Amino acid sequence: MSFAVPSASSASAEGLLALADEAERRRDFPAAAACLESALRPPHNAALLPLTEARARLRLAALLLTPRGGAAAPRSGGAPAAAKAHLERALLILSPLPSAPPRLKLLAHSHLAGAYAVLGAVPSQKHVLHRGLGLLASASASGLLQRGPALMWTCNFHAQLASALTADGDAGAALSALSAGVSAAAELGSPQLELFFAASELHVHLLCWEDSAAVESSFTRATQLWDALPAGQKEHWVGLFFYIELLRTFYLLRICDYKAASQCVERLDTAVKSELQRGRRIKDLAEELRAVERTLGQPGLKERERSALSHKQRQLKAQLRALCGYDKLSDVLDYGDKLLLAPPPMHGEWLPRTAVFVLVDLMVVMVGRPKGIFKECGKRIDSGLQLIHDELLKLGIVDGVTEANLEHSTLWTVGLYLTLLLQFLENKVAVDLTRSEFVEAQSALAQMKSWFTRFPTVLRGCESTIQMLRGQYAHSVGCFDEAAFHFLEAIKLTESKSMQLMCQVYAAVSYICKGDAESSSQALELVGPAFRTVDSFVGVREKTCITFVYGLLLMRQHNAQEARQRLASGLKIAHQQLGNIQLVSQYLTMLGTLALQLHDAVQAREILKSSLTLAKTLVDIPTQIWILSVFTELYRELGERENEMENFEYERKKEDELQRRLSEACSHDFHQELVEKSRIQIQPLHDTSRRQSEMTGPTANGDLDIPESVGLPTTQPSLKRLVDQGSGRRSTRRR
Repeated sequence: MSFAVPSASSASAEGLLALADEAERRRDFPAAAACLESALRPPHNAALLPLTEARARLRLAALLLTPRGGAAAPRSGGAPAAAKAHLERALLILSPLPSAPPRLKLLAHSHLAGAYAVLGAVPSQKHVLHRGLGLLASASASGLLQRGPALMWTCNFHAQLASALTADGDAGAALSALSAGVSAAAELGSPQLELFFAASELHVHLLCWEDSAAVESSFTRATQLWDALPAGQKEHWVGLFFYIELLRTFYLLRICDYKAASQCVERLDTAVKSELQRGRRIKDLAEELRAVERTLGQPGLKERERSALSHKQRQLKAQLRALCGYDKLSDVLDYGDKLLLAPPPMHGEWLPRTAVFVLVDLMVVMVGRPKGIFKECGKRIDSGLQLIHDELLKLGIVDGVTEANLEHSTLWTVGLYLTLLLQFLENKVAVDLTRSEFVEAQSALAQMKSWFTRFPTVLRGCESTIQMLRGQYAHSVGCFDEAAFHFLEAIKLTESKSMQLMCQVYAAVSYICKGDAESSSQALELVGPAFRTVDSFVGVREKTCITFVYGLLLMRQHNAQEARQRLASGLKIAHQQLGNIQLVSQYLTMLGTLALQLHDAVQAREILKSSLTLAKTLVDIPTQIWILSVFTELYRELGERENEMENFEYERKKEDELQRRLSEACSHDFHQELVEKSRIQIQPLHDTSRRQSEMTGPTANGDLDIPESVGLPTTQPSLKRLVDQGSGRRSTRRR
């Protein structure tokens, strides 16, 4: 009898492991996890052999860390910690076992590093990765691991290490790790892996941007590797396509090559539409496959029926593999969750699939706004916001939830979607202010403030942007003193040199619009230092905007000839490189005014006509009023009385319309809260210091300045492993 209990326990444990296998085949991952957990609990675990127990713990940890497929429940807050415990136990079992396959030990190190990453334990993550690299070197030297697998594991560990080092802010060490990965990928002869590492290097360069030549070189290398790929491989490597194209877009926006950036965005937008169609096809085939497999699992099937179903099953699997281009069917069926970047054992992803699609919508808005394509921008803003709200709901972000309620394992994903959310709202504010839709702008700003006060640590990089937008709003409604205050406060809240410079420009414009001598002097104090440092910035947008304000100051000082020369050079850049029609319209308005002051009526008339056409395209009422007032002066000087009266009447109607909109905005309660000279008040959280130390990468605000081609732009907060999406605005307003 003494041998019956262990025998029964052994049979039960084996039965549970077999049930877990069957559940995984059915893609019932919660059931598989439950079976594995039961097998690893007393009394069953006592009957497991060490190697079997280690394998079971690795399988369970993988399920806990990566719930896959539509049947999987959202990962619970304790799942990553439980996975970490299982992996640490598995390593304890495997380390002294000489019979344990090296691959199993390496897999345990890799998974444990992933668990530490989810939990935010970066030092532990780096430690276990270095230990894994040491084990890999030993296994390779002893001949226990063949050359091909050894190189793949080298790529895997260096990719993980680079990610950890980037999160830790050590860009130099991250680039060294990626360089080792590139060498291993080249030796392996894998163009996919070479491109993956080249893109990752570009990503790190974009995040730190310390050497423009090095960034350009990285961009060129990644582009050449991508262009050299056969078309068939590009089709299958969908994740890499989105990764490389978005990184290239960010680079091109940063250097203000908006024409090339627009071409990238067009390719991305087309790819999203194709991917959505393919996704629907894959979902339909996967559902059909599951139905076939359920029927095959039923007892009592006749041989002919079973044979037909098996044939159908093989056909469906082949169709799914062909659609996705991955070798493993499990990857195909996980289609809805990830955009994979590399082959096993890496299977890395950059951003969740939905986040990538949302980001493409944001890029469409960013390249469309300067062209005045507001209808399409509005559609993309609405669709992007809806997708983000749906994803936040899945993550449990409902009314009343704040960052104090979040587990660390969800911080990164929540921070990602919230940062994207605020970027869409920022673009909405910009469009609404351009069109003098002040109440709509108030609403979007109210949402931004609400999200920030609920998630102040997750969104801490956004505070300067919100403060800057409050300045934009205050300036647009004629509260120039308050606007200058907000712009100067925004400077204190950011480390981005570009945003600081742009807010100096904004504040200077607000001071100029006040119209008194003291304010003009304050504007000059702000513009002077900015003018001296502008050549140190990448791209041309800062120089264009500084030139705009400097020309405005020269006009106020009645230095018409020099102002004309400066503004003409700025207009050329704004038109040819920035492609921003609002900024072009305002440049033209100032040049038309100068032409009138210099008594060149013919040129003034032609310039002002072009400017008014652009302002009408944008529905930019304040700029229209400004242009019309100059036209009135022009007609008066030319003695064209009829044109003067007709133009004046049209100007008065526009002023009445603007005044009506301003009155409506000022009557809302949120107006005063927006313009008052104060920062946003945040309720202190009990664990703020802990959360700040945890947020080492996901939402930390970097200095990367990916601009938007909109008049007088500025920067945005960062997204982990993404980039800062700059946008902003707003140019001078004449009241």
